Amino acid sequence: MKSASEKEYDLKKQSFLQGSVILIISAVLAKVAGALFKIPLTGMLGGTGMGYFSCAYGLFLPMYALTATGLTTAVAKLTAESCAKGNYKNVRKIHRVALIAFTGAGIPGTVITALLAKPFAEHVTSSPKAYLSVLMIAPSVLFGCITAVYRGCHEGMRNMYPTAVSQALEAAVKLGAGLFLCSYTLKHWETVSKLLPEGTDPLAGAAAAAVMGISLSTLAGTLFLFVRGTGIEKGTPTALLGHEENGKSILKEILKIMIPVALGSLVTNLTSLIDLATIIRCLDSAVIKSPQKVCESLGTYSVDRAELSNFVYGCFTGLAVTIFNLVPSVTNMFGKGILPNLTHAWACRDKAQAQKLSEEVIKATAFIAVPSGLGITVLAPNILDFLYPSRPVECAASADSLSMLGLGVIFLSLSFPLFSMLQAVGKADLPVKLMLAGVAVKLIGNLLLIPVPEINISGAALSTTLCYGVIFILSIWQYGKHTGIKIPAVKTLLPSFISGGLCAATAFMVCKAASASLSNTLCLPLGIAAGGVVYLAGMKLTAKKENR
Repeated sequence: MKSASEKEYDLKKQSFLQGSVILIISAVLAKVAGALFKIPLTGMLGGTGMGYFSCAYGLFLPMYALTATGLTTAVAKLTAESCAKGNYKNVRKIHRVALIAFTGAGIPGTVITALLAKPFAEHVTSSPKAYLSVLMIAPSVLFGCITAVYRGCHEGMRNMYPTAVSQALEAAVKLGAGLFLCSYTLKHWETVSKLLPEGTDPLAGAAAAAVMGISLSTLAGTLFLFVRGTGIEKGTPTALLGHEENGKSILKEILKIMIPVALGSLVTNLTSLIDLATIIRCLDSAVIKSPQKVCESLGTYSVDRAELSNFVYGCFTGLAVTIFNLVPSVTNMFGKGILPNLTHAWACRDKAQAQKLSEEVIKATAFIAVPSGLGITVLAPNILDFLYPSRPVECAASADSLSMLGLGVIFLSLSFPLFSMLQAVGKADLPVKLMLAGVAVKLIGNLLLIPVPEINISGAALSTTLCYGVIFILSIWQYGKHTGIKIPAVKTLLPSFISGGLCAATAFMVCKAASASLSNTLCLPLGIAAGGVVYLAGMKLTAKKENR
């Protein structure tokens, strides 16, 4: 018989789909806020300023991967296992041990990021003016570590609301603070420049101000979670159930799970680092070979030749990659939702439930990712013109790249839940190995394709798509091999691809037909709405066929 405290706790638990929906709603709101942030920011900074802004993430993401990413997963998994055994007292101990240890890790992470800002900008990115942006993002490493512990604890208890609210809060603060600081810097440059190193470029200073808004947003998320607590604090009835494990053994288990996940995240971020380290240099090579062909393919005749490579890099990362990341960042919530539930099923040796959950998460992810990815492929120019109407040159330079990234959206979106599934069944080291294979494809693709003047920046998009295609195929194969749970990929994904193909074709034809009489502001929503209706009808028909 369960105690009253256990029954009270059970009422708060959320199923895989409930938790995923909560996180997806939060992610969508965050991404809407992110779009409202990035679109006017691009208008203020342009391709060159966005190049400085994007460089900030080049050092931050690997540092964040080592110190914070993986921590949420590790804490969530250990918490879920303790809850499955009714050992709620240990949940409080896991939270305390993780918070102390990784606050200690976040402080040196922030200091190292700050110290490396200038040499990183000068020698790795070949964009010395970007060092202030890198410096401004350093505090986010510490705040990210603290936030990761709290989110992991809540997610392990299958309560996704605190994560969702903190994400929405961070997005709102980033939107408000980032745009205000950037705008203020540009409008009052004479005043602001006195606070910055002599000779600082106005665009570089404004980009750094926008990045400062991101650091403030992570601080806001941290404060919210700290004030809210975990819900199982000392003195609450649930906290009295079970027993506490040894702190050293808890830390050892956290590191055992976290290190492979962190390395996997680091490898994932290597794709961004590879772009950062190779795109500008490889584009310089393409420009030297044939500046005419590069400008002709990208429509960048009006851009200063000395700033061309940084401009194109800023367009790729600031426009194309931003849109590319929208869908995976939303479907990644399915991975967060599946981890505690699959961990619970695996710990209870319920293979039938594990099979059911595995198929559900792939179907749910494909339902969103496939039509979105195919739609991006065929509507790339329309999407860019719709989002950035004041930046036609940047849109033209990004269109082909974004179109090539469409299939990559699907592969990356499907890979995220597979990584969480492998972590849930105790194979946290596998995503690292699988991603290394993908990263090798990415590096080789960049080095071979970008220096070709006719291909230039599109080579980075193509290599990214190939990278995530390899990772997805290897992930689904390895999951079946190590768990015995075979996911029928063709049967599971075919309905989404058939309906998604019809959806994309419909949206494209409607946009093309409507463009003769309507502006793109109206054409794109109309095309998307028509495609959406066709997609839902197609999925309903295929579902009926499956049920027969």
